[in-house]
Amino acid sequence: MEVTLGTVTDWTALGERWRDLEARADASFFQSWSWIGCLAPERYDDPLLLEARRGGRTIALGLFNRRRSWLFDTLFLHETGHARLDTVFIEYNGLLTEGAGSVSAAAGAETGGSLQAIFAAAWRAALPQARLGRRLVLSGVDAAHLRAAGTVGRVSRLTTRVAPILDLAALRGRGVGHESVLSANTRAQLRRSLRGYAALGTVAIRRAADAAEAHRFLDALAGLHRATWQRRGRQGAFAEPHFARFHHALIDRALPRGEVELWCVTAGAATIGYLYNFQYRGRVLAYQSGFDYTVADRRAKPGLTCHHMAIERAAVEQRACYDFMAGDDRYKRSFSNAASSLHWLTAGANLDPIRLAGWVRVRSGRMVARLRPVLGQGARSAKRPHDLGTSSDRHCQPRIGP
Repeated sequence: MEVTLGTVTDWTALGERWRDLEARADASFFQSWSWIGCLAPERYDDPLLLEARRGGRTIALGLFNRRRSWLFDTLFLHETGHARLDTVFIEYNGLLTEGAGSVSAAAGAETGGSLQAIFAAAWRAALPQARLGRRLVLSGVDAAHLRAAGTVGRVSRLTTRVAPILDLAALRGRGVGHESVLSANTRAQLRRSLRGYAALGTVAIRRAADAAEAHRFLDALAGLHRATWQRRGRQGAFAEPHFARFHHALIDRALPRGEVELWCVTAGAATIGYLYNFQYRGRVLAYQSGFDYTVADRRAKPGLTCHHMAIERAAVEQRACYDFMAGDDRYKRSFSNAASSLHWLTAGANLDPIRLAGWVRVRSGRMVARLRPVLGQGARSAKRPHDLGTSSDRHCQPRIGP
């Protein structure tokens, strides 16, 4: 196996090669060129392409962005490393590989070893002029990628999130509907909500018929989403202008391919809410939503109602599953009968600047505490370690639940 890591010079040619491998891979939507290539020439300011070949045939591709600092050079897989641009929040991430989304799933232990070999070979070729160290940032990857990350160095800043899933294929096999997975309490809430909305008129769900309508649905969703989060004292996903710009561009790329779905759920003339889902190879991914909490009384559950309607459509259309994605929210657990785990991590040098800063804060706090009796009031007025601030988790991009 030959592994190379080189600069990207022709985005059109890369898109063609990516689509070719994508057709041979059991990939996720977030590994597709529809997502990876969206605004890529302007998002990636220092792109590097990883390619693995066997017998002259491309078997793996990965697009990294390189960020340089005085201390570290860092590679971000399918992200940019710029917080503003990465608010789009990638999940089900990983190298695009022939046969499976994760090489280790393609052909047992042999390909599992291949994934580790790919990372190790790429790491040897990467960043030869790095300052003091090299780091790899992987977001929303599976367990195989977590294990492979250990090939390049120490794994740190590890966060694991559960992604609840409703396995529709399994329910069809048992001859039951999706309400069978709901608790008695959730079923009662859902039916009460449906009755409340039915008093306003027929409860219906409609998919955006074309790109123009999809753009209008997304704008309306953004308004409801923003209003909900502002009532909670927070900004929400659409506070960053790039978030909406990226997804409007994604609609133009992916909707003609049937990979993006914008849904509007109504009760008579009233709008209950909007859902922005991805649909890729039979898997529905519930990515974003916006609900109107003023349409009915407080017992109405717009989130439960909208997802219920979308799940019913997914079942009718023979979709394999309805994936609520990362976040162990109560409503997600209520609708799910399965789950997967996704990991966010940094791998590489033992000298992690975030850990170093935390160590310095702790040590300085202890020193101030020891000196306080000696220095008196001057030392007491010094900032305590927790006053120095903490780093935020750039992956915590809020999504609205019911």
